[in-house]
Amino acid sequence: MARQGNAAIIEQFIADGIPFMFGNPGTVEQGFLDALEDYDELQYILTLQETVAAGIADGYARATGRPALLQLHSGVGLGNAIGMLYQAKRGHSPLLVIAGEAGVKYEAMDAQMAADLVAMAEPVTKYATRVTDPDSVLRVLRRAMKTAMTPPRGPVFVALPMDVLDALNSEPVVPTTFLDTRSVPVPELVERAAELLAGAERPLVLVGDGVSASGGQEELARVAEQLGADVWGVDFSEVNLDARHPLYRGQLGHMFGEVSHEVVKDADAVLIVGTYVFPEVFPVTGGAFREDARIVHIDLDGYEIAKNHPVSLGLVADPKHTLAALAERLDARLTDADRAAAAARLEARRAAQPAAPAPDGSLLDAFMRELAAQVPEDVMIFDEALTSGGPLNAHLPGRIPGHWFSTRGGSLGVGIPGAMGIKLAHPEKTVIGFTGDGGSMYTIQALYTAVRHGIGAKFVICNNRSYKLLDLNIEQYWRERGVPHHAHPTPFDLSHPDLGFAEIARGFGVEAVRVDAPEQVADAVKRMLADDAPFLIDLRTTAEERNDD
Repeated sequence: MARQGNAAIIEQFIADGIPFMFGNPGTVEQGFLDALEDYDELQYILTLQETVAAGIADGYARATGRPALLQLHSGVGLGNAIGMLYQAKRGHSPLLVIAGEAGVKYEAMDAQMAADLVAMAEPVTKYATRVTDPDSVLRVLRRAMKTAMTPPRGPVFVALPMDVLDALNSEPVVPTTFLDTRSVPVPELVERAAELLAGAERPLVLVGDGVSASGGQEELARVAEQLGADVWGVDFSEVNLDARHPLYRGQLGHMFGEVSHEVVKDADAVLIVGTYVFPEVFPVTGGAFREDARIVHIDLDGYEIAKNHPVSLGLVADPKHTLAALAERLDARLTDADRAAAAARLEARRAAQPAAPAPDGSLLDAFMRELAAQVPEDVMIFDEALTSGGPLNAHLPGRIPGHWFSTRGGSLGVGIPGAMGIKLAHPEKTVIGFTGDGGSMYTIQALYTAVRHGIGAKFVICNNRSYKLLDLNIEQYWRERGVPHHAHPTPFDLSHPDLGFAEIARGFGVEAVRVDAPEQVADAVKRMLADDAPFLIDLRTTAEERNDD
């Protein structure tokens, strides 16, 4: 049956099981937003700025493993969202991003708000296109949705001109076909992988979010234990391995390549799964591994295998099922001496684990300790704590798959909206988003959306009155260049004027408290968890005055 494209696209979204459209409205999208009023199955989640909409969509997509629908307003809205879309691309979030434009018939006019939307979107999306034929609107949307969901997942963009959507559309609505990419290499290649890894004296596993996407956490743990190999996270922002597993050593790949190089340089056999190596800002440009290291790389993204460093064997395959097959072959190949050596390495790591994190006397530690004691075991965490992340992850480490997420891609401001997206995906769960004072100010207006739509996520702002990560990074810069330590650059300082986060939150209708003393912690946490309404804690982690001496 013929109807306007405005209605047809909404019917397509509903057929694909999309319950929410995250966005900020504009004039060129008014036709399909008006049509949306006739459909109860698709709810519009209003945000006050596109960065917030993209952040909520990113959190929702990560928490569900399903596509999230993000609506932006023409070139200006797309421009506002670019930074957060970069985050989504680096983190493989399956977003369907749509933006309206005035119309194909105005293309030659170079009029107000005219822009090449596809060219703007291409650097921060997996696929970008524009619909120009009224009879191909749904076909293009389905193609984009399929692309977003096919590993490596990522955001896709479709520009929707107003005159194309105003035209009659007779396309049938059918659910998008999503590809099943569960695959295992042929047996001789699995055997070859086992051959390369077996017998290693200094084995190492480097792991990323491809394991989480495939649901391969148990298989990864089994292989690591068979090898007695330390496991390091690389492109790691979800639970790929229980953070309290004795073989889990922490994360690499944030800033300086020398850190990663120091960890991997002595390994004689390396298994890389579901990640690329290495994603630092300042990576090592030469060889990171021993020249004679045997390296096996498993990922569904063939582009990332051997992208920066040669490997002995690259397998474009599903991590979960390939790890399971590898475990079977290792069982058959490992000698008694191999098993004994692996068991000894595992036991040594287990013996070295601290029973519980020791108190350090800081307010940050006291807060995280109390929070861990009060939250339910299945609490869901979005971690953008950055320089405050040590105490957070000491007391509330990522243990349950699908219950811990961290920032990725380098875009500040994802902590608050990311937690809201998770809460929309799992309304029955306790969801807490951690961010810093600097990061929170990128998206603080997300609190409006939390109140408007009754999204009961909780928010903790770790307020150190600075861009603390920049303080730490410039100290590294000084050390590398022999520069004497001196006061940090003034643009890193956020202490003046004072940011009153509790007052800001109350202005949006969110209950909030400021915590700046240990005796306030227990009551603040109790109040935050007392109900299912949004709540914010301004956690002052430093003294009132910065000390740069």
